[in-house]
Formats: sequence, structure tokens, C-alpha cells
Amino acid sequence: MNNEINFWETKSLDEMSDEQWEMLCDGCGRCCLVKLEDEDDNKVYLTNVACKLLDLETCRCSDYSNRIDTVSMCMDLKTELAEMVDYLPETCAYRLLYKGNPLESWHPLMSSNPDSVRDAGASVNEFAVSEEAIHPDQVESHIIASLSDDSE
Repeated sequence: MNNEINFWETKSLDEMSDEQWEMLCDGCGRCCLVKLEDEDDNKVYLTNVACKLLDLETCRCSDYSNRIDTVSMCMDLKTELAEMVDYLPETCAYRLLYKGNPLESWHPLMSSNPDSVRDAGASVNEFAVSEEAIHPDQVESHIIASLSDDSE
């Protein structure tokens, strides 16, 4: 494993290797929550409904290498970060670094503890439901926040 000390502080996102890029993901699962856009006012809302590929126990994608082909709304952050950054959680390492901010103290790269995300309450594993567990018509009843009001 690439353990170059504090690479996220010395390299830009574009300069990171694929391995370093992947190490930035804290495994919170928040980017895998379904977002809804209101067609009338273009506001975007976050739900507690997780993508069918998100393993709710580990908060990792169950088919990461094929996710873009399998899930039409899945983001390829490596190529779409600039367009998608404001739809990422405020605590997301990709968003933080893109905007010139430091990682959260509980991020596994900072804490050296893979459980620090759950310990900090930043993981979706306690409240998310799989999209396979609900009827598509019920997604709106699972809205938990407006992303439009929180964009920087």
C-alpha cells in the first residue's frame, strides 16, 4: 500500500496516483445516497436511500469496478469532480481538498483508525436503507436534507 506520509497535503488531486486517490475515500457512504431534483425549482434533496450497490454494513460499493456501467447516476469523481463537488458531503475528502481545506480529524488517513468514520457518526450505516428495500414511489418520503441550501 502506498503510505507516502501526508500525500494529500503535498499533492494536488490531479497529481495523486490512483491508489492515493482511492485512499481519500473515508468510506462514509454519503455520496451513495440518492439525490432528488425538484423539476419546478431545481433544488436538490438528499435522501437516506442508498444505492443498491452500497453494502450498508461496510459502506463500500459491492461492485466498484462496474458501478458506472451498472448505476446510471453513479459519479466518476476522478473525471467529474468539478461538476459534482457541491453534491458531495461537506466532510468528503475530495470536496475538502478540492476547496483547499484540510481533512476531518476523524478521517482514517488522519486518525490511522479505519473505524473513526463510524465512531464520529459520519457513516450512513446507522440510518440508510437500500433502494431495493423500498418502492420507487416512496423515495420522496425519505428526504433528509436540501443540498441546494448548503452549497458553498
